[in-house]
Amino acid sequence: MATVPVDDREPTPGSHPLGQEPPLAPAPPVSAASLGPPPPTDTVRGWIVAITLALVALVVRFTDLGRITDGGTPVFDEKHYVPQAWQMLRNGGVEDNPGFELIVHPPLGKQLIALGEFLFGYDGFGWRAAAAFSGTLAVLLIVRVARRLTRSTLLGGIAGVLLICDGLSHVQSRMGMLDAFAALFVLAAFATLLRDRDDVRERMALVVAQGRIGDSPYGPRLGWRWWRLATGVLLGLGCAVKWSGLYWLAAFAVLAVLWDLTARRAAGVERPWKGTVVRDLAPALWALALVPVLAYLAGWWAWFGNETAIDRYAASGPAFLPPALRALAYYSGQVLDFHAGLTTTVSGEHPWESKPWSWPMGLRPMLYYFASGDQVTGCGTDDCISAVMLIGTPALWWPAFGVLGWAVWRVVTRHDWRYAAVLVGYGAGVVPWLLNVDRQMYFFYMTPVVPFLVLGTVLVMGEMLGRATAPRERRQTGVLLVGLWVGLVVANFAWMWPIMNGLPITQEMWDAQLWLPSWRAKS
Repeated sequence: MATVPVDDREPTPGSHPLGQEPPLAPAPPVSAASLGPPPPTDTVRGWIVAITLALVALVVRFTDLGRITDGGTPVFDEKHYVPQAWQMLRNGGVEDNPGFELIVHPPLGKQLIALGEFLFGYDGFGWRAAAAFSGTLAVLLIVRVARRLTRSTLLGGIAGVLLICDGLSHVQSRMGMLDAFAALFVLAAFATLLRDRDDVRERMALVVAQGRIGDSPYGPRLGWRWWRLATGVLLGLGCAVKWSGLYWLAAFAVLAVLWDLTARRAAGVERPWKGTVVRDLAPALWALALVPVLAYLAGWWAWFGNETAIDRYAASGPAFLPPALRALAYYSGQVLDFHAGLTTTVSGEHPWESKPWSWPMGLRPMLYYFASGDQVTGCGTDDCISAVMLIGTPALWWPAFGVLGWAVWRVVTRHDWRYAAVLVGYGAGVVPWLLNVDRQMYFFYMTPVVPFLVLGTVLVMGEMLGRATAPRERRQTGVLLVGLWVGLVVANFAWMWPIMNGLPITQEMWDAQLWLPSWRAKS
């Protein structure tokens, strides 16, 4: 809020009428520039960078995509989702009813896997194609998101390189599982929410420039906000892939309201808090509460319309709901009971489970596939190994606590909204899992979090680069440090390529890839 200067000089005789205080000087007008810098102007170059890196990602994600299978069948948790997706193709869009509650996630992710199987067949390539395409789109999105967040096409391009070279994103984009889809919807929702923030501030800047910001103490009405509506749709679809999308739905809803508040304050609205409640809260509830529910229910279209869908005609849900929704509520309750019982105490310890405090640095990866001996040839010896390990690229993941610590520092000391947004997105994927540490949890839960790790890293790299107007030596030093860091991530990814893609390697090479004791299977 602009401060009002006060004239503290002693009044001269006759300078104002007897018994009246001298008037205060008027507050300086709010500048439209105070609502934030405009986006970069190199629009064409920005899209060239994004599309080029997406094409690189397409090659990297799809190379030898279908080679690793378990004798022609899916590997690891693909064994759940890939057959269920194939059932959807034969059964009107829903899984076959097996007579017991085995279907434990909403249908949208499996429907997307089914689309790949429909196009390419029931083989390793077919059941992984949709996930690989999602991983490719995520690279395109993160270039655009980072560019908008930093106002730098260079940093946007660096974000794309880092996501391409992240081991967790790479492997999970090459598996017929649900997490690559969840990550795509979360990142897309963040992109549209970020675009909505800029759109709101552009509208506010126009009102300020026209001198109408004081027409109401609550500030202007903002009209239809299509980007925020898109955010609600994408978050609802994310929940239709996995219920963990609820964490980002809640986090992004709070973030959106806070951004509305800060926009009104920056514009000089007289009563920004009440203005946010009066002008923004009800539309936010519509866009980020009701719309996601409708989008989520739309993901169940086949279940609603199919006679053989699991629990389709169960009627023991809440009485105030229509019969179809009562049946869905009952089915969802059964699924919730399954997840509630999926604990270490009840189900035992899974060999590759991990807890959230180990996730930021990727201390406990997962082994998806392993073969040795006569099953593997091509490494130049008689004792070859082929393995697919879900592992974050250490050069990107190991500095995570430093990146997060710097982000917290910037938020506390500079109120930097960019770091705050990254922390919200990152925290939504980690903090809720700390509330029930007895539950079986796995490193692949971090798949939707990786884009926020990349964005936080890119923001730190931007600090290292410094402003374009910085002294030449300062700028050159920053370019050197960032170049070395990015080069280290790329080299680290290349080094671990064999164990992320199942290439034949020697026993010695396998041992050299396992840097930490926690990367090995428990004996």
